Amino acid sequence: MNHLLPTATTTDERERQASIALLPVGSFEQHGDHLPLITDTIVATAIARELAAAYPLLLLPPVTISCSHEHSAWPGTASISARTLYSVVTDVFDSITRNGITALVVVNGHGGNYVLGNMVQEANATGRPMALFPQNADWNEARTAGGLTTTASEDMHAGEIETSLLLHVAPDLVRDGYQNADHLADDRRHLHTTGMQHYTRSGIIGRPSLGTAEKGKAVLDSLVQSFAPVLALFAASSNSR
Repeated sequence: MNHLLPTATTTDERERQASIALLPVGSFEQHGDHLPLITDTIVATAIARELAAAYPLLLLPPVTISCSHEHSAWPGTASISARTLYSVVTDVFDSITRNGITALVVVNGHGGNYVLGNMVQEANATGRPMALFPQNADWNEARTAGGLTTTASEDMHAGEIETSLLLHVAPDLVRDGYQNADHLADDRRHLHTTGMQHYTRSGIIGRPSLGTAEKGKAVLDSLVQSFAPVLALFAASSNSR
């Protein structure tokens, strides 16, 4: 992956005349021994880059630290509070509306960022167009399109889908050993109380051994297709005003 940060100039953006912005939100948390701490940021940025290549959108730089408290037992993991993440995203949205942006899509790469769902709901209830992408249905469709073996529940962390995505977009960052690192923990009902360490020593819950670059590419391609209805919703909302 050549750039985690967008490289457009202000002239580029003036010519693009985008009215919708993409804000990737990742994390800085353990992903076992084979994936880097920035995995979720790479995933969110890769999705956002593909969307910006397919549609006229303003691509913003990623938020690289978010709510990773369930991973705090592992060295390297860093978190901010849910209220701070809420404030960062809403502040970014407020700032870009001053130069022509009318809607924001938060491209979330970390499942633990629960606050983002409430934030999007509140924003739309107060007339500030915002969307959260991908949704569970988008991920499920992408799994089917990619021919993934595991379900989303089985493949919670550092498993088949994340390994596949990084093998596609950043293969140089995937370390050897994932072929023998599978670990399943399907009953995780106390995760919010105990943290991940109660269910895995390696930090993995899933089957990274099934990951391939081909699956990763198919997953990204599917997500690009799934994004079109989001734009349609914003267009319909704009026309109704």
